[in-house]
Amino acid sequence: MDITKTHIEKDYKAGQPLLSSCFSRSGEYVFVGSEDYKVWRFQVSDGAKVEFDTDAWVRALCISHDDKTLITGGYDGRLIWWNAKSETSAPTQTINAHDGWIRTLALNPDGKTLASVGNDKVVKLWDSTNGNLKQELKGHESYVYNVVFHPDGKSLVTGDLYGNIFDWDLTTGEKKRSWVAESLTKYDKTFRAQIGGFRGMIFNEDGTQLICSGITNVSNAFAGIGNPSVVIFDYTNGEQIIEHLSKGPLKGVAWNVALHPEKFIISSTGGSGGYLLFWKPGEKEPFHQLKMPSDVRDFALSPTGTHVAAVHSNSHLSICKLDEKTT
Repeated sequence: MDITKTHIEKDYKAGQPLLSSCFSRSGEYVFVGSEDYKVWRFQVSDGAKVEFDTDAWVRALCISHDDKTLITGGYDGRLIWWNAKSETSAPTQTINAHDGWIRTLALNPDGKTLASVGNDKVVKLWDSTNGNLKQELKGHESYVYNVVFHPDGKSLVTGDLYGNIFDWDLTTGEKKRSWVAESLTKYDKTFRAQIGGFRGMIFNEDGTQLICSGITNVSNAFAGIGNPSVVIFDYTNGEQIIEHLSKGPLKGVAWNVALHPEKFIISSTGGSGGYLLFWKPGEKEPFHQLKMPSDVRDFALSPTGTHVAAVHSNSHLSICKLDEKTT
């Protein structure tokens, strides 16, 4: 695999700008949230698509462990369950889950518990099968941007607009500790606005490191002018290990973050026209930056680690192969 030869292998178009991206666990489909108030399922092989009418913008997408169910979280605060493989798009269950935007969803390691977070500052845990509310975790004082389960399934980590990271004990429902990702949030005195938050949040495989993405060096909160950043923390003590930055004057947010099985880190940015960014462990600057045809708003790594599905503001879905072209 030669990452420096990464290229767009397939290009598919939706009707409106795209917001979010999620692979099915088989790798057969990519689900994308769109500004036409729908989620579209694209077949990777030929671009055949099916619409799921969510009646809201959707940034939060989650696929069940058995690959049969898609769960979406909309800007209207609703969680919706769908038959992921159906050729028709009728929801199987709908819940008014949050007051305001749902920003992120996550499944625990056994797939039985769904976590949802958003603008009402409440972390909610649901039975992923029947949608019953299991637990509410309160303590954040600003919008909660992201959530991830620790690989051991006993802890949950959430991050908010002000850069606060909360580590929750799922047995007691209590916050164990918190720390701040100082580079990923800023108050702009000129525009009197807070900008930042966690646009990606994952653990490494053994749970010893927490990897977060967002925006840093903000000079204008109103226009969202800053640089993409990926920060890695030691999970044991909450100390920052490294901050990965881009080469050159790239602008915008680092949308999402993924850890490839070969240990390099992937992120994307919507500024400067859009890029995919690739870092090696321990190196601050990327070893490769791929210019994309339009701003990247989200991406997903395929289950095989061979492809990335990037969604763009120009309404296109790019399926990128992480290797050289084959003849």
